[in-house]
Amino acid sequence: MAGPGARFRLSDLAARFGLEVQGDDGSLAIQAVAPLQAATPPEGALAFLANPAYRRHLADTRVAAVVLHPDEAAHCPVPCLLSRNPYADYARIAALFEPRAEAPPGIHPSAVVAPDAEVDASAHIGPLCVVGARSRVAAGAVLGPGCVLGEDCVVGPGSRLVARVTLVTRVRLGARVLVHPGAVLGADGFGLAFDAGRWLKVPQLGGVVVGDDCEIGANTTIDRGAIEDTVLEEDVRLDNQIQIGHNVRIGAHTAMAGCVAVAGSTRIGRGCLIGGASGIVGHVEIADGVTIGAMSLVTHSIAEPGEYASGTPLQPKREWRKNAARFGQLDRLARLVLKKTDPRP
Repeated sequence: MAGPGARFRLSDLAARFGLEVQGDDGSLAIQAVAPLQAATPPEGALAFLANPAYRRHLADTRVAAVVLHPDEAAHCPVPCLLSRNPYADYARIAALFEPRAEAPPGIHPSAVVAPDAEVDASAHIGPLCVVGARSRVAAGAVLGPGCVLGEDCVVGPGSRLVARVTLVTRVRLGARVLVHPGAVLGADGFGLAFDAGRWLKVPQLGGVVVGDDCEIGANTTIDRGAIEDTVLEEDVRLDNQIQIGHNVRIGAHTAMAGCVAVAGSTRIGRGCLIGGASGIVGHVEIADGVTIGAMSLVTHSIAEPGEYASGTPLQPKREWRKNAARFGQLDRLARLVLKKTDPRP
């Protein structure tokens, strides 16, 4: 990773990512990224166009070059890189300019590591970290400031816990997992039995298994299983402030936006997209390739791929109040309609 101050010729970027240069001999130097509509972009800035809603900014853009689909090239006033997936290729290029300090190998003097824990010599254990009994930190892994690993946890090779991440117990992270600040993995699942007028806590004896290349957002919580493990398959992406209940299984390449809540023992398929603030009740199954709109409530299993949504879109307040009042009359109106259309005496 090059980081700040890096410079790449447009032709070099094209060769590196399999793109085509148009409008330049390839010698243009790219040294930053910027929005397409930036009023004063930095010198040598690259932007992208993927959403048609921003097409109106293309004609007047002040950036040095744009990543866009070949269908948009004729309207671009500056050199461009032609891509079949402009957003993805822009992401790959932007990563070259991302500032990230290297974490030196070693254990900070303020960290506490259990005698029977295993920390690879190439791993980084930051200030005020705790590594519990029988836990393992693999090669190239990074534990940022204030991270806590409880007992029997594993942080896989190249994984990074940014700061103040807690792995409570029996949490196993695969390779190249990124966990953002404040996330808690492996806390008790919400298991309770009611007896003689009081709640009885059900022991949570499982763990959490996170596959390779997953990302878990800030302050997201993933409960450990009651008996089986809670499982995220590879390349699952969770936004901030998400709640994953115990014994949930999330299929590979599924992504969830912020504030989603998934109740226990739910099975979510591969390649699903779950919109922000959606809720999914427990013990349901969602097929592969399902998209759920923001603020939807999933109360039953979904067996077929496709797009699903619930909830009431935003309306002017007066219109919403009228509709809300009429909603309360639906049952009476339905009974009247049935009475008029029922031929039986």
